[in-house]
Amino acid sequence: MTARQGDVLVLFGITGDLAKKMIIPALYRLVGRGELTVPVIGVALTDWDDDRLRAHMADCVRAAVDEVDESALQRLQASTHLVAGNYTDPAVFSRLADAITAEAGPTAFAVHYLAVPPSLFGTVADGLAGVGLHTRSRLVVEKPFGRDLASARQLQALLAKHYPEDRIFRVDHFLGKEPVEDLLVLRFANTLLEPLWSRQWIDRFEITMAEDFDVADRGSFYDAVGTVRDVVQNHLLQVMAYLLMDAPLSDAADDQRDAKFRLLRAVRRLDAGAVVRGRYDGYLDTPGVAPDSTTETFVAATFHVDDWRWAGVPVYLRAGKALPDTLLDIVAVLRPPPRALFSGGAGTMQPDRIRLRLQPRAGVTITLLAKQPGRGDVPAEIPLAVDFREVLGPVHAPYERIFADALAGDPAHFARMDTIEQAWRIVEPILDPATPPAPYPRGSWGPEAAERLPGPEGWVPLPPAAPSTPPTTPAPQAAPEGALAR
Repeated sequence: MTARQGDVLVLFGITGDLAKKMIIPALYRLVGRGELTVPVIGVALTDWDDDRLRAHMADCVRAAVDEVDESALQRLQASTHLVAGNYTDPAVFSRLADAITAEAGPTAFAVHYLAVPPSLFGTVADGLAGVGLHTRSRLVVEKPFGRDLASARQLQALLAKHYPEDRIFRVDHFLGKEPVEDLLVLRFANTLLEPLWSRQWIDRFEITMAEDFDVADRGSFYDAVGTVRDVVQNHLLQVMAYLLMDAPLSDAADDQRDAKFRLLRAVRRLDAGAVVRGRYDGYLDTPGVAPDSTTETFVAATFHVDDWRWAGVPVYLRAGKALPDTLLDIVAVLRPPPRALFSGGAGTMQPDRIRLRLQPRAGVTITLLAKQPGRGDVPAEIPLAVDFREVLGPVHAPYERIFADALAGDPAHFARMDTIEQAWRIVEPILDPATPPAPYPRGSWGPEAAERLPGPEGWVPLPPAAPSTPPTTPAPQAAPEGALAR
């Protein structure tokens, strides 16, 4: 069944930090490209009126965009209206229903985007249902979706009272990143790569998500979340699913999501005793952080996939803050040849590698061995590399894809409930440990024990991230996770 196109976008939390830094600039770019033509109704706990909101939107766009298209900005402002009030007040939803009718007609299909804390998801869903808006709308909710498996299921029950699964879209902005989507095309559109993508040819995977900054002024938020909940349970397990899943039956959304679910269902629960947790020096001095905090700012873990394709192939993953660089990098280390024929021997020759750089500049590097010039057959590594932006042009920011797909009703880049449940199952053994993490110096790659996780030789060395130059369609820096609206 074809999903219904949205006739109006309702943005709960339009005055919040996420809207300021990510959502409003994304809407501006969509308007500029002619991809957003429906009215926008903002809902927020505020005393603003339409004029104050529109002035705020202009400030948000000018802070994110170097050269503003004033015509596009004015079109966005003119199409935006505000419904102000407390989400617990039924009168707010009555006024919202009237605004939707006035802007898009009495039978309009609305896309309700909840850029609000998860504690308000059920309140908003109940309010929409109270005035009958749930029957002709879809609900788009921001992360985090629960704090563990039990709370995720409780949250789902609140939404499922009013919305079926096919009209609940759960945002994971990594699924809107074009370099993450590139994983599917690289794997399944190239006969060069896909035959290698199995236990017969790949020895191990290494996934690194590094940030060279600390938690800054987000101590209260981050101390309640930590690295596992912030990026591993959601973003990185979704990336791992794309990296390892079998080919979907088609490129249809549910076929892709079915393939992700099958992969995650095969992933073993983490062994808490084999996970390295770390905390950068000085974290406890951050305002908002509890003096007896056991929250991690770094984690390194080994994942095992118990299926036919990947049995026996470990996936080493590390993620953290205050590390040497900011990047998201995947390395597939191929198995070495069965015999070392050339001088240098098996002990010094590195195996071939396929490196997929997802950020800051997406690209792929294949490292092969070739003969060094001179006497003797001495192998030397040669990198074959391509920068996707240089070849294919600039990419769209994730929230642009998220809103375009939400309005179109395309669920491919949103997380389905069964995959969220599997992700919580996988990480549950390492949630909320009682012991403090191991310390590590700022600018290092985490605690010393993490360096040895893949074995005595450690992780494959990472090249420095290439300096990021502004694309034609500039993307703002990511808003703080959890920085949602009032």
